[in-house]
Amino acid sequence: MTLGIMLISGFFMLLGMFVQFRLKSKFNQYSQVLTSSRMSGKEIAEKMLRDNVIYDVKVISVDGFLSDHYNPVNKTINLSSAVYEGRTVAAAAVAAHECGHALQHARSYSMLQLRSKLVPAVQISSSLSQWVIIAGLGMFGFGGGNPTILLIGIVLFAVTTLFSLITLPVELDASARALKWLDTAHITKTAEHQQAKDALKWAALTYVIAALASIAMLVQYILIYQSRTRD
Repeated sequence: MTLGIMLISGFFMLLGMFVQFRLKSKFNQYSQVLTSSRMSGKEIAEKMLRDNVIYDVKVISVDGFLSDHYNPVNKTINLSSAVYEGRTVAAAAVAAHECGHALQHARSYSMLQLRSKLVPAVQISSSLSQWVIIAGLGMFGFGGGNPTILLIGIVLFAVTTLFSLITLPVELDASARALKWLDTAHITKTAEHQQAKDALKWAALTYVIAALASIAMLVQYILIYQSRTRD
């Protein structure tokens, strides 16, 4: 069974690396394509916020590559310099996507609220689950294993799996809001719009892979637990 865990981990690690490679490749590709509007990521984000009557969210620049995110605590849209200053399809797609999260927050989108409520529990479970599972399996010198400890680890891991599943609709909805607005606001024309859609598709796939990997590992842990409780 532990071999199964390693195989699943290896498979999804390779798949995740491939998707990350394609995402970076797409971002670099569409970072070379200027939008017809010639608006920067900062300008696009600010316009999308204004168009949706949101005036209490700031757009700021942060360091890093693809480090863009929306912070609901201090209500800031944090854009990497390439997106913040960029006037490209990639910059437009990412900036609008992060604004999509701000819209979710302002409109009290249920799945975003649920994900936010899970954050404290996930912070605990993500740091403890693997160690508890290792102890429960008796791996790496942790004795002969204990089904009860393993079960506790599985419950902790299930919290992170649930978080991954809830993240999917949150990310997909943010992209849908972004693409709809980019079209109606005439920020991207037909070809540009398809390119923005393609970029966001690969970004979404990173979350899909993470969710599938988490589900597969959870099922494997449950099967191990069932086999050990039958012994």
